[in-house]
Amino acid sequence: MIERPVAVVFDCDGVLVDSESHSRVAWTQVLGDLGHPATAADIEACTGLGFMPTHASLTAIEPLLPAGELWPILLEALARSFEGGLEVFADAVEVLDAVTDAGIAVAVASASPRQRLDLTLRVAGLTDRFAVSVAGDEVAASKPSPDVYLMALELLGKSPRATWAIEDTDTGARAALDAGMDVIAVVRTEVPRQGLERVGVMVVDRLEPVLLGL
Repeated sequence: MIERPVAVVFDCDGVLVDSESHSRVAWTQVLGDLGHPATAADIEACTGLGFMPTHASLTAIEPLLPAGELWPILLEALARSFEGGLEVFADAVEVLDAVTDAGIAVAVASASPRQRLDLTLRVAGLTDRFAVSVAGDEVAASKPSPDVYLMALELLGKSPRATWAIEDTDTGARAALDAGMDVIAVVRTEVPRQGLERVGVMVVDRLEPVLLGL
């Protein structure tokens, strides 16, 4: 049995909600409208990186609109995709309920910019579940830098000891580990587990309260 956590920090996209598929749809639509040559594999390779690193990666393939011009176009495309239905993962909500009921501090820490994080949580009906949230554009460096997790812990008033992050990408898992946290990584797709396993975190197919000793 693991030590009872003093705090649990959730990633958002891919952990709480199935928004990564919507992100791929939005990027594909916007890049197609711009005549950009990035492929589906190029977009997939940016999963978990956040907007600015994704913009940089795709710009390296062929120049894009400046980030400040492209962002509102992408956010509008994402909002339209969300209108078709944003899945909230029931197992993540079950764990969130259990953690909250146990009086354990919770936060959400995302590589996404604040506007996207707020949009996602609002559409998912999860805004009020997190008194503390940190977005990728609110720190000096986004994931895989540990900054978002360190800020979340600071806002919660917790040291990294006996804290857990719940992630779904090796990028995010490295960020949490470098913040001094323990990590559970949930694999919800057919993406190979080897990358996460090489990082050295607990990898599961489904989230359950018992994983956190609850």
